[in-house]
Amino acid sequence: MLTVGIDIGTSAVKLVAVDEKGKVLRTVSREYPLYMYDDGRSEQAPEDWWNQTADGLRELCNGLGEIAAVSFSGQMHGLVMLDENDNVLRRAILWNDQRTQAQCDYLNNTIGREVLLANAANIALTGFTAPKILWVKEHEPEIFAKAKKIMLPKDYIAYKLSGVFATDYSDASGMLLLDVKNQDWSNKMLEIVGVTREQLPKLFQSYEAVGNVTADAAKETGLSANAKVVIGGGDQAVGAVGSGIVSEGMCSVSLGTSGVLFVAADNFAVDTSPAAIHAFCHSTGRYHFMGVTLAAAGSNKWWIEEILNTTDHPAEQKNIDKIGTNPVYFLPYLSGERTPHNDSMARGAFVGMNMTTTRADMTQAVLEGVSFSLRDILTRVRDLGANVTTARIIGGGAKSPLWCQMIADILRLKVEKMQSEEGPAFGAAILAMVGAGAYKNVEEACAALITITETYTPNEATSTNYDKRYPIYVNLYSALKDSFHAIAKQ
Repeated sequence: MLTVGIDIGTSAVKLVAVDEKGKVLRTVSREYPLYMYDDGRSEQAPEDWWNQTADGLRELCNGLGEIAAVSFSGQMHGLVMLDENDNVLRRAILWNDQRTQAQCDYLNNTIGREVLLANAANIALTGFTAPKILWVKEHEPEIFAKAKKIMLPKDYIAYKLSGVFATDYSDASGMLLLDVKNQDWSNKMLEIVGVTREQLPKLFQSYEAVGNVTADAAKETGLSANAKVVIGGGDQAVGAVGSGIVSEGMCSVSLGTSGVLFVAADNFAVDTSPAAIHAFCHSTGRYHFMGVTLAAAGSNKWWIEEILNTTDHPAEQKNIDKIGTNPVYFLPYLSGERTPHNDSMARGAFVGMNMTTTRADMTQAVLEGVSFSLRDILTRVRDLGANVTTARIIGGGAKSPLWCQMIADILRLKVEKMQSEEGPAFGAAILAMVGAGAYKNVEEACAALITITETYTPNEATSTNYDKRYPIYVNLYSALKDSFHAIAKQ
């Protein structure tokens, strides 16, 4: 059996073909434009996602054999709106867009955090979909009036392939429209935002097939019209499947453009603290906790490529030699910050430089700053009662052994890498296998298909040094918050 995982990312679509033993047979990637503006707007054209996915599928499927099923991982929260003729009404507003602070303030303060937590298990953040809908309603009423279908990025591709208007519980959890505990659209949240159930997709578990590839889509992509379309999930939940994070207390660390700490949970819980750790549905059918730092590998890419003007990332890490003792700190808030500050006006900062500070010190500080931000998240997840001892690491940043060891030391966790580094795309292929009947559930599939290849264990002396430095990092945000807000308002 051959399946395909399709990951609709922020910079590109990644497609992988996988056999029933979990061997990745072929990988294809296609980039598309990202439109970002100085005022915090971030958008993409859904048509670009589809055109590049269809083109990538034609290359992926050529000469490979019949594909039994496809499934998806998708960048979360993005707002896609279609009219009555299924035309895209505007560019999608993405997860890292910051224009909706006023709408978040309305939801959190006027409607109230208690109402949101009771009905959607999460407070409003600028990344979430419901505030975006309210923004369109206020600023583009003519578009809002024409919106007949409201969906998420991966669901647009699933719709183009199958003709079925569907989503899954994990991705829907990040819309702030889902009753996460009871796994249904929240009537209260729909009323608050001003949308109807008819405008929203039908809900499925991530591993469920929603239909088959249509004849038209088969011609355009090279897929068979017999191939099942399995709905998949949000990139973090599906990436966790690709890492085997499917049992209580298991943790994944994703070092992509954003950084995510994800903990699987059997039972539902809500974080009522200001940090507001996300409580979402998992692609297994159960739940998970999740916190996000918005610029993880994105911070490193910015520093190496935009500031140092090189693309040789390994060379920039070669001279790092102050592990645990670097006096330079970096706050990775280049896109604002989500967990634990929920502050769209937070900004990046270097602190602690002197006349002896080196280029390597600055590079090290970036890696450490992102790692400390992940520790912020882990601290709050543990406050909810999670007993986490091991993390599996994915994403572009995981290619750096130095960074993997640093995360093990700073988080005091055993860090594991898997045989497959395809992350969410591989997780989507696993979900496709379950949806096609190759395995009875996600847990069985992960046990059969995922192999650990490398392990990083914390160095006690280094971890102790980082324990001493971490409180300094924590205090920097409070010390600089007012300045960040003044800068953002300039």
